[in-house]
Order: sequence, then C-alpha cells, then structure tokens
Amino acid sequence: MRVWAQMKQAATAAALLGLAVSAAGCANIRDHRGYLIDPALTNTVQPGVDNRFSVERALGQPTFKSQFGKPTWYYVSVDTRQRPFARPRTSAQTVLTINFDAKGNVTSVERGGMEKVARINPDGHKTATLGRNRSFFEDLFGNIGSVGALPGAGQGGGAPTGTGPNGS
Repeated sequence: MRVWAQMKQAATAAALLGLAVSAAGCANIRDHRGYLIDPALTNTVQPGVDNRFSVERALGQPTFKSQFGKPTWYYVSVDTRQRPFARPRTSAQTVLTINFDAKGNVTSVERGGMEKVARINPDGHKTATLGRNRSFFEDLFGNIGSVGALPGAGQGGGAPTGTGPNGS
C-alpha cells in the first residue's frame, strides 16, 4: 500500500511539473524595436541652441528623416508584446520629432506616444476585382493551345491576316 501511495505522489508531481513547464512555454514575449530613448539625452536637445551636428552627436542617427517639406528627424521607439500563437501588438511607443530650419538649427522638439498608433481591422470578405471568375481547372488548362499560336493559323497557310504592322 505504501508503494502505491509513493507512485501516486510521483505521478502527481510529474503531472504538476509537466503543467508548469508547458505553462512557462506560453509566456508573453516582450520585444523592443527602434531607438532606445534615454530621457537624460533627449531632454538636452533644445530649440534655438542645438543644430543637426549637435543632435547627431547627442542622440545618434535618427530612425528616419523627412524626404519632403521642412527638415525633420524622427526617433521612434516601440515596445511590443506577443501572446503565444498571436501577432505582436504595440504596448508602448515613443516618437521624438526634431524639426530644423533651413540653416540646420533646431526649431522645435515634440514627443508623441500611443495616440499615434492606428489599430486597423481589415474586412475578411473578398475584394471585388475586374475580370473573369475562373475556376482552378480553367486557370490550369485555359492557355493550352493558345501559347505560340499565330492569328489566323487555321485560315490557309498560317500567314498573319488583318491590319497591323506586319499584316496586309
């Protein structure tokens, strides 16, 4: 009887251990993407005092620069969480925007956060397109005989007919 109780305890312990290991595999995955924002450095950038060179020396290269309009540098920092078998979702975001004038001096520094994240839920229905609705077999066998065939090939001799650059 004592052996049976020990086996039961061992089985229970093994089941609990297996449950704990499988639950640990289902933990959320946290990730950071983009620029690592250091508040001590970003707070040193001041309009009217700094220029492109001093900003680059203090903060490094921006995540991206504006291509059109006024010269603007963007430093983007995104923290994501991903549940098991799901897509990553943004949990925190910081966008540091630094605007410059034509001479390269800082004109303004702006900070933004999660209010700039857009959640989009696409419609799962099919999008209507122009063209024919063809079945799998029509797509597969639809071009047999039409590739390499000359226009008018069945009309005496295979010479092209009609009006065109090489036709009569």
